[in-house]
Amino acid sequence: MEGSGLTVLNDLAAFIQGGGIFMGIILFIWGLGIAIAFERYRKLSKTYDVDAPSFMNEIQRYVLSNDIQGAIRVCSGTLAALPKVLKNGLKRANQGSEQIQNALDATALEVVPKVEMRLNYLQLIANISTLFGLLGTIQGLIQSFSAVAMADPAQKAEILAQGISKAMNTTALGLFSAITIMILHAVLTSKADKIINEIDEFSVKLLDLLGTKDQQKES
Repeated sequence: MEGSGLTVLNDLAAFIQGGGIFMGIILFIWGLGIAIAFERYRKLSKTYDVDAPSFMNEIQRYVLSNDIQGAIRVCSGTLAALPKVLKNGLKRANQGSEQIQNALDATALEVVPKVEMRLNYLQLIANISTLFGLLGTIQGLIQSFSAVAMADPAQKAEILAQGISKAMNTTALGLFSAITIMILHAVLTSKADKIINEIDEFSVKLLDLLGTKDQQKES
């Protein structure tokens, strides 16, 4: 097992060395993309997300019990995006529907960019990885044909094979990097969209809930 592990590492090292200078650049870009994806996943999963239906049910119980301050305290107990938006709406519960809506909209405009932050960088990194892979391929082919033109006829086939191998290595790594980052981008974008959609949905539900409460008071 240990020997096979060393063989894999040696093959990987040879693969990277065989691709030339662009392999290091692609690896750096790929690592940057992985780091951004990890940071975004941690934020979206552990900071900004919340079990929205359960949370809204708890807020509803407080509001229907006419305990707005209790609902605000519940919202203050988390850093998630939805509670932050609802909290500012609840602070204006005694004002008109338009003021509540303005508070909800203003907070949503503040929160949503934080949820979507740096996700567009992942798309950029995927595209750059692909382009650097192609650039490495072109460089490898240029070097190969230049070397073949000046090489001894007996060595031409070997030199050409080495150059094409170098070119294909950068293509393979560039595409692998781009594919993994694109998958991560899709997963994280889906997570961010879920949080944003919940903000829209439950903001409307809170506005309706506060309106219903006011009608009950008047009757």
